[in-house]
Amino acid sequence: MDISWIWDYLFIFLARVTDVSIGTLRLMLMVRGRRWLASVLSFFEVGVWLLALTRVLSNLDNPWKMLVYCLGFATGVYVGQWIEELLALGVSSAQVIPRSAEAAQALRDALRQEGFGVTTLMGEGRQGPRMVLLVTSPRRGIPRLLEIIRRYDDHAFVTVIDTRASLGGHMQLGRR
Repeated sequence: MDISWIWDYLFIFLARVTDVSIGTLRLMLMVRGRRWLASVLSFFEVGVWLLALTRVLSNLDNPWKMLVYCLGFATGVYVGQWIEELLALGVSSAQVIPRSAEAAQALRDALRQEGFGVTTLMGEGRQGPRMVLLVTSPRRGIPRLLEIIRRYDDHAFVTVIDTRASLGGHMQLGRR
């Protein structure tokens, strides 16, 4: 019994997972301004894509190959995002608005103790003046940041955004 066709389907699927995963990482790097690394990855992405596409185009009357090709693409999107989250490249900025001045001061001091750079501003919300904490952190430090915020003020309003570039400031996180 000839089962060589299984290897063909498996190759198409894995090639698509690989090239789309690389493409997802490339896109994330481009957004973060890492053009050189994104360009290098694009070379490998297109090479693997061509290998997979060649296998599908060599037998267009086989709809199963097209289905496997599509499944590989969908899986590659998922895997690429998962890898990017594991790498946690780049820097994020968080705006934290604690519910009270006391909570803000305690949180500010705790974050600084943990190595986060914190800048405070005064703001005004619907219920009056509020202290706003601006925190910049490597992306891999965001889970720890959120854990500390929850410990000191589980009702704080928090927004986290990816930062394209940063210069200067005080971030000791990761240097300990």
